[in-house]
Amino acid sequence: MKRFQLLIPVFLMIGLAGALAFAQVDFSKEHNGLLRHVVCFSFKDDAAPADIQKVVDAFADLPNKIPSIVSFECGTNVSPEGLTKGFTHCFVLTFKTAKDRDAYLPHPDHKAFGKVLGPVMKDVFVIDYWTK
Repeated sequence: MKRFQLLIPVFLMIGLAGALAFAQVDFSKEHNGLLRHVVCFSFKDDAAPADIQKVVDAFADLPNKIPSIVSFECGTNVSPEGLTKGFTHCFVLTFKTAKDRDAYLPHPDHKAFGKVLGPVMKDVFVIDYWTK
């Protein structure tokens, strides 16, 4: 009987995990929050610091050229965890709607930024998510 009593919490946890799996929120759909567009770059080993700064400056100038960008933040990695996989720079753009983000992606000024970035970029990671 004691063995069965010890297993009750285990069964409850398994049941709870199963219920949570079915109750997941679909974060891919537009919500009442804001849409964050997170972009992280790693740069080629031979990229000059001045060329990397040109990328940062050009990216930071996009909100002045593309009105659908609600806010912009950027910074360089300061994490002590050692899990960056070579990514050093992070940029976060905020949009009110998916339509605004979708208009930003092919925007001529965004495309022009890509030409500044291209010669020095090693890799890029992008993720979008909705805030609440």
